[in-house]
Amino acid sequence: MGGMVVERDLMVPARDGVMLATDVYRPTGPGPFAVLFERTPYDKSAPSRSERTAAVAMPRSRTEVAAYFVEHGYAVVYQDCRGRYRSGGQFTKYLSEAKDGCDTLAWLQHQPWCNSRLGTFGLSYAAHTQAALGCLDPPGLAAQFLDCGGFSNAYRSGIRHGGAFDLKQATWAYRNALADARDPEVKAALAAQDIRAWFRRMPWHRGDSPISAAPEYEDYLFEQWSHGVFDDYWKQPGIYAEGFYDRYADVPIVHLSGWYDPYARTAMENYVGLSRVKRSRMQLILGPWTHGDRSLSHAGEVEFGPAAPIDGNLAKDFFELRRRWFDRWSKGLANGIDEEPPVRVFVMGGGSGRRNRDGRLDHGGRWRSAAEWPLPRTRWTPLYLHADRSLSPEPAAGSGSVDYAFDPHDPAPTLGGAISSGEPVMYAGAFDQSAAALRPDLVMFATPPLDHDLEVTGPVTVRLWIASDAPDTDFTAKLIDVHPPSADLPHGFAMNLTEGLLRVRYRDSWERPRPMVPGEVYGITIELFPIANLFCRGHRLRLDISSSNFPHFDVNPNSGEPEGEWQHPRIARNRIFADAARPSHILLPIIPPDE
Repeated sequence: MGGMVVERDLMVPARDGVMLATDVYRPTGPGPFAVLFERTPYDKSAPSRSERTAAVAMPRSRTEVAAYFVEHGYAVVYQDCRGRYRSGGQFTKYLSEAKDGCDTLAWLQHQPWCNSRLGTFGLSYAAHTQAALGCLDPPGLAAQFLDCGGFSNAYRSGIRHGGAFDLKQATWAYRNALADARDPEVKAALAAQDIRAWFRRMPWHRGDSPISAAPEYEDYLFEQWSHGVFDDYWKQPGIYAEGFYDRYADVPIVHLSGWYDPYARTAMENYVGLSRVKRSRMQLILGPWTHGDRSLSHAGEVEFGPAAPIDGNLAKDFFELRRRWFDRWSKGLANGIDEEPPVRVFVMGGGSGRRNRDGRLDHGGRWRSAAEWPLPRTRWTPLYLHADRSLSPEPAAGSGSVDYAFDPHDPAPTLGGAISSGEPVMYAGAFDQSAAALRPDLVMFATPPLDHDLEVTGPVTVRLWIASDAPDTDFTAKLIDVHPPSADLPHGFAMNLTEGLLRVRYRDSWERPRPMVPGEVYGITIELFPIANLFCRGHRLRLDISSSNFPHFDVNPNSGEPEGEWQHPRIARNRIFADAARPSHILLPIIPPDE
């Protein structure tokens, strides 16, 4: 290829002798060059679906991506993760990436074309591989661009969440087992499975699941699913960056994610945690995007307007955004990155509330910059739940509670949210939640129509006082922006913003779960994903409380059985208290109007 040297399938030895297949793209000439490095489980020779721009929707091949950076003076290296495609060894999801990444960095530094200023980049799993090697502080690492990944704590968000299991791990396992299968009989057995039907017939068991034909995938899936206690398993590099913040490489890092991406919390936590202990430049970018879709202006049924994509707003496009970061920190070019605000978040809201030509709700939004996260002017403001289903700045004066029954055979369905890899069972984004009002096991609390605009930007928590007749159950929380009725939307539009849940056995400790005593009152805290939204005048804030969000998360059988097992499901009769002594509330990060 003219102007670019390409070397494919170089075999890089890991410390245990396993050979890792590696492709190198570099400029002609001796160098040395700054190096950009990506490790992927998705085939280093295949296109990444996210390598596109607003102007060109078709994803570029990895060769085309490499050619862009080679043209700007970089060598680009792609590697298949251990056990994937042309690399040797056995694939163990997430847990081999730290050492393999460090070993490859060491090999790269001995190449005559490498200037020992290595940057890492990549989306999703390729961001997890970056954070994994960053935890070990390898020599030569100069900068990172963590795009929608890099687990801060996979136990609390990413693999599990609030004690429940994130079932995107199951859909990911099925899709990748099918794509990976080399044995024709195994491939045929996997292809014959109806994954949607399997989700309707839970629980699954080893040997009785949609991926039983691929036991290596089934084994790791059930290991994660059944491993409910936060112990040393969850504290390994690759899934627990926060446990390595002190040791983590002190290099400049972009932490990028979207409000409808499951790694917004990871981006927020890694940015805050590393900023506190490192001197290097950290940057946080959170947009109104689903996983890897940062060049789109919509998510689900909602449109956020021309300001939403990276393209034309934060940079010419995603290629330029990354290149400028590495130009500054891998090459040392003075290009103004140092003067840019460290925090840039997209505040959703402020649109017309009409349907656009594609039938999506015009919710609108704008970018906000800040020096830190949470934003400096944040006013932490509680809204209290009342027994009449209202939300108010004032706590209830008398006694009150709301009861409902939760049947694990009829869980509340997932409709949008912060999801990745869920297709074809569930989909990410913002959707109308109005139909939820029909469910008897979903309790809605709402403000009156607002008499002024109200911006909520930052982390959100819900504090509930609860009781149940079951030894264990879940409580879920979802924050919603309720658009009023209009000519286009005669019934209004209830737009999901953020959500969270807690499996109550973990209310006091992730390490030492305890059953509930039936009828006893407990205080619990539900951590929601971070958010930025402008609730416009005339809109209402709505908080939905229930006990399931399926198929996003596994269903609690309410029986107190071990995680991943479901032999004796039962109905739980749950109670939420809303009174002066037990003031259940949502704590919102309110941002005062700009002066």
